[in-house]
Amino acid sequence: MRMSDPIESRNALVNGASKIPQITLAFWVMKICATTLGETGGDLMSMTLNVGYALSSIILVSLFLIALVAQLRSQKFRPVLYWTVILATSTAGTTMSDFMDRTLRLGYARGSLLLVSLLMLVLLVWRLSEGSLSVDRIFSKKGELFYWIAILLSNTLGTALGDYLSDSSGLGFLGGAVLISSGLALVVACHWFTKISPVLLFWIAFILTRPFGATFGDLLTKPPIKGGLGFGTIGSSAFLFGLLAILVGYSIKAKNAGALEPTA
Repeated sequence: MRMSDPIESRNALVNGASKIPQITLAFWVMKICATTLGETGGDLMSMTLNVGYALSSIILVSLFLIALVAQLRSQKFRPVLYWTVILATSTAGTTMSDFMDRTLRLGYARGSLLLVSLLMLVLLVWRLSEGSLSVDRIFSKKGELFYWIAILLSNTLGTALGDYLSDSSGLGFLGGAVLISSGLALVVACHWFTKISPVLLFWIAFILTRPFGATFGDLLTKPPIKGGLGFGTIGSSAFLFGLLAILVGYSIKAKNAGALEPTA
């Protein structure tokens, strides 16, 4: 039996890490697009199509699990598969949050507290188990699984926060979006001008992009009488899906172009 070579093992770790995209401006643009589509798509299924929060959650969580298994089995970063899982967490998070807050009547405050507690627990166990919460250091299937559980919880939490800002805080859809945008701008400023942990700032930004998507999605879909633009869930979802498809296609083209560049 041949023992594994250290260089070979190191290459395996690098290949594992490459399943997560680089955190660039393009990543955040696609993340916001996916989370906004998750809001409009989740509302399309649960309310426009009248499937209901519980059944919609079951369907969307099932789709998330199918996409997650495919992502975990993949041996390299596949943009379409990765963003499919992100979108699945966002749509499932929308209906799960609505089910908790409205069907179970937990309310936004208790629902958010429960989700914050679960997210903190997952991050703590992940940190103790893997030694780091950095998305640049995901070297194992277990670490990748923690990553996706944290994303699902953060997207569900973000939905609850976004709905609270839009419906209960008095800010409305536009006011909620402006407030979250200000929070994201503050995170960017902290990244460039402070020594706050980049890992901490990443997860704060990741959580905040979800309520931004939730409030912006509501702004697009709700009728003007409720403070929205009145594009509806179908039209908004179709536009956002097309935009996300274009962005993912561009990222694939850029990735392939980089792979074809001659090395020195």
